Amino acid sequence: MLVSALTVTQLAGEDAPTGASSSAVGGPLGHSGRWITDARGRVVILHGLNMVNKRAPYTPAAAGFGATAAKTLADNGFDVVRLGVLYQSVEPRPGVFNRRYLRSIAKTVAQLARHGVYSLLDFHQDEMNQEFGGEGFPTWSVETDGLPVQHYVFSQGYLESPALDRAYDNFWTDQQGRGGVGLQQRYVAAWEQVARQFAGDPWVLGYDLFNEPWPADGTAAELASFYTKTIAGIRSVDRRHLIWYEPYVTFDYGIQTQLPSFSDRLLGMSFHDYCLGNAEQEPTTCAASEKTTVANALAHSASTGVALMMTEFGATDDYGDLGRVMDIADAHQLPWIEWAYCGCDDPTGTIPPRTEALVYNPARPGTGTNVNLVKLQLLAEPYPRVVSGTPLSYTFDQTTRTFRLVYTTKAPDGHRFGAGACTAVIVPPVQYPTGYRVKVDGGRVLSRTGAGVLQVGSTGGHDTVSVTVTPDGHGRTTDAGPVPASCT
Repeated sequence: MLVSALTVTQLAGEDAPTGASSSAVGGPLGHSGRWITDARGRVVILHGLNMVNKRAPYTPAAAGFGATAAKTLADNGFDVVRLGVLYQSVEPRPGVFNRRYLRSIAKTVAQLARHGVYSLLDFHQDEMNQEFGGEGFPTWSVETDGLPVQHYVFSQGYLESPALDRAYDNFWTDQQGRGGVGLQQRYVAAWEQVARQFAGDPWVLGYDLFNEPWPADGTAAELASFYTKTIAGIRSVDRRHLIWYEPYVTFDYGIQTQLPSFSDRLLGMSFHDYCLGNAEQEPTTCAASEKTTVANALAHSASTGVALMMTEFGATDDYGDLGRVMDIADAHQLPWIEWAYCGCDDPTGTIPPRTEALVYNPARPGTGTNVNLVKLQLLAEPYPRVVSGTPLSYTFDQTTRTFRLVYTTKAPDGHRFGAGACTAVIVPPVQYPTGYRVKVDGGRVLSRTGAGVLQVGSTGGHDTVSVTVTPDGHGRTTDAGPVPASCT
């Protein structure tokens, strides 16, 4: 829609090939209120990791992330990656779009899809541009009105750089940039190119429009106006996928958002949950802040009807804090994506970057000394991947390794699933290496003993099903992998 106002190099409107196995449950996802849903109206809960390469050439592949990482993720029960797509590589020069870069992203999406892993495409930025100490925006698109630019250690620039604040303010007010074209107009045109590339891809979870927007002097109305334009631009080429917007970054720390309802029906709010304090020294304060962030997200969804996903938390080896945020999310049945799959020389993350990694070298399997085993055992928890109905509660006790799920056969949209409708529970082998036992009330087990994806079907006359999984000492749990297509 806005591309026509620019002189651009058009990209071909080809779909990214997924190569995904036809034996896996997949396909475009929608939502019913805060719940992500599949084509059958079942609730979908996703657990996964972030993967953003913040160093040139900014492709996940250049950091070694590809088919090996996809298998590691799937084997351990993860089924979504928030995949960094950097504006500065999408449009390296004004009006010129990088076809090779988008092909590389498409190849990574296809590698993940082959293992039943969704991709959430994330226009990632921190402190806007490398000249401030960040990444994300091409240098040509940064307008500081001549204020001197200084390099900061992340995230000092947000608090200390007048030039960085001016650059954000100029973006939020859509000032003219190169060629007399509005800064937001350029940004929207770049998103259109990405959406055109992936419009037909069933393994794309959607588009995360702007990572952690810094407000500077911006208002909620200005942020909403920007999102309205970006949503319209994407919808001009893709009416199929979910679009995810983020509140100002202050939301991460317990500040409510004033963003309004948008008219689009396929929207979700992507939000992050971090503590400003030292989580090890101030666990009570941090716990309160982390709970407030989730409560604010739930309140926003209740008032707007959008889907919810916690798309960042963690970035730490403080396992107490990591587990606490997971427990908060699980208590409200929220899908989550932890930061991050690898440290990958992250210039705007935890110091040292290795601290935030699950896997140290993404080109190698996530086993042995190449994985943070303590973090893996924490993150790779059992959870309901697909629910024929609506989850009422699920918990996992790390000490006893007992998982409990209770769900109703009534879907979020009000219809009831009939007897035998399949619910799939991810049962990672790292939790149950010698197998597991299952007790089901109101249903029966449909899958083989020791399956990494436990399948349960409801039985007639029961509106509520409860599932309990406990360790066994005389078996073996297979790798998790995608939900089989037989789970209908």
